[in-house]
Amino acid sequence: MTPSGCEWIVEARGCNEAALRDPVLLNVLFENLIDGMALHPVEPAMWHQFPGPGGITGMCLLAESHLACHTFPEYGSLCLNVFCCRSRNDYDFEACLKHAFGDAVEVRVRKLERPYGQPWN
Repeated sequence: MTPSGCEWIVEARGCNEAALRDPVLLNVLFENLIDGMALHPVEPAMWHQFPGPGGITGMCLLAESHLACHTFPEYGSLCLNVFCCRSRNDYDFEACLKHAFGDAVEVRVRKLERPYGQPWN
């Protein structure tokens, strides 16, 4: 078996603007992902809240790699990235994000397998 990791690129649209500016709600989202995916943070998540109508950028360094998000309240959009250095089971990002941002109209999930040492074809 060839070692491989995986990366999820997740986009949620139609989210509530106020929720996308709420650092407490976004931190709870990270906690739920960490617990639900059995991830191992190296340090607590770091957050940057942009001034005025701007959104929030968050990053959590994991033993497995990283968890990051960017919110765009002006577009009702949240972008999430989870990269794990080892394969793991899929996670129900759609249910998680619709629960956290109940009015998310659409959640799109793309999964990329990251095989290490494999030739590119």
